[in-house]
Amino acid sequence: MKVVICLNTAWNLVNFRAGLIRALAAAGYEVVAVAPYDKYAAGLKALGCRFVPLHMENGGTNPVQDALLTWRFVRLFAHERPDVYLGYTVKPNVYGSLAAHIFGIPVINNIAGLGVVFGKSGLLVKVVRTLYRLALGCSVKVFFQNGDDRQMFVAGALVHPEVTDLLPGSGVDLSRFMITALPSAVTGVKKFRFLLISRMLWEKGVGEFAEAAKLIRSRWPQAECCLLGFLDVQNPGAVSRAQMDILVATGVTYIGTSDDVRAEIAQADCIVLPSYYREGTPRTLLEAAAMARPIITSDAVGCREVVVDGVNGYLCKVRNAGDLAEKMERMLSMSPQQLTEMGLRGRTKMEAEFDEQIVIGKYLDAINAVKQLKSNQPRELFHKSSKI
Repeated sequence: MKVVICLNTAWNLVNFRAGLIRALAAAGYEVVAVAPYDKYAAGLKALGCRFVPLHMENGGTNPVQDALLTWRFVRLFAHERPDVYLGYTVKPNVYGSLAAHIFGIPVINNIAGLGVVFGKSGLLVKVVRTLYRLALGCSVKVFFQNGDDRQMFVAGALVHPEVTDLLPGSGVDLSRFMITALPSAVTGVKKFRFLLISRMLWEKGVGEFAEAAKLIRSRWPQAECCLLGFLDVQNPGAVSRAQMDILVATGVTYIGTSDDVRAEIAQADCIVLPSYYREGTPRTLLEAAAMARPIITSDAVGCREVVVDGVNGYLCKVRNAGDLAEKMERMLSMSPQQLTEMGLRGRTKMEAEFDEQIVIGKYLDAINAVKQLKSNQPRELFHKSSKI
């Protein structure tokens, strides 16, 4: 069987879906990875798959561009004729699924967060909901990363409830993200590093993090507040380079990007994500918890799944820099031993609930179910003839 897996960046494929791609290849599937080309595409071959570049405007809402993207998906499927399509992120989930349905290709979707659009009202939201309803209406499986998103889609009649299932986020590779000692516990130096890891979007709480850093600086001069992630992403809520320069001038440190986030997590004492973006389940929080880092994150959809307040971290109020600063001060007031124990409780939670093997197992089960169904029906029922 041939499996096409599509995301909005090759970086995303390499960093977040490597385990699944390896598992599919090891199970004997031919895997075709599809995404816009970037420098990370070269690393996909080593995972056991073939890469096909597909141009898409990730941050745009131009209907002409989206129609062209749908046509590109149609041409892709006409050429590849996969046995199953795995869609992630908004445009592959919507336009990729619509194109796959034309050919009767079974579709498995992953709804990994809804952004800020679903929290608003207006024509754009109505259009997005209609597109999701059309795209998911014929899918054989739709995975969600938290119960809130699944309930919203089911209640809004955007998806048939019987095809839905929950995943523990993207899962985390526990053999790769290992327990590491806190820097403050190892060195004995009083310096304490808070680290926010994400795309640099205002909706991720970047502004609140910078404001909280200002609030605690006078009382806690040893606190270092750092940002790690891509600037200038294709998103209207992106932090520009000029805006980042202003934030840096107020006292935060912008580290840039990293090809191995483990090294940056290892140098942090606490990971912070005060997001009000409607997350699926943030992968960075899972990776941080797996490395036994205490976490501060917002009491919001997706984020709250990772943290039990007061156990492996703290939940802060959404869009509230003062409450975030108060939670950061709690962390600063704890002893290295208390922080270590809090981080280890996070690791235990990851082992029990968020192991990547749980995610991979559910995908293999879903694809095997498609395989069984296809073996009992003529192939042309799944692949409608076309001369496109």
